[in-house]
Amino acid sequence: MEIKIQAIHFDATEKLESFIQKKVEKLQKSFEDIKTVEVQLKVVKPATALNKETSITVSVPGQKLFVEKTCDTFEEGVDQCVDSMKVQLTKFKEKLRNR
Repeated sequence: MEIKIQAIHFDATEKLESFIQKKVEKLQKSFEDIKTVEVQLKVVKPATALNKETSITVSVPGQKLFVEKTCDTFEEGVDQCVDSMKVQLTKFKEKLRNR
């Protein structure tokens, strides 16, 4: 599984990147055949609350799954995105089983 982290309009710290790596790697427990995971971090309108936009795109065979959340911190956003992605991956896996 390849993980790409893209920080838009700011530089992500190593601490944040390792946090993201650790969280995203847990997605493999939900679905083993993940090819790539792209994490985009964006600061929207600096100096306002809820200005950190986090999106995760997961490439699985034949499809791309996408989640986007806006939160106060990137850590919170990554947590919520990973939780939502786990749900999507579980549903996708069920669909594959039923075919």
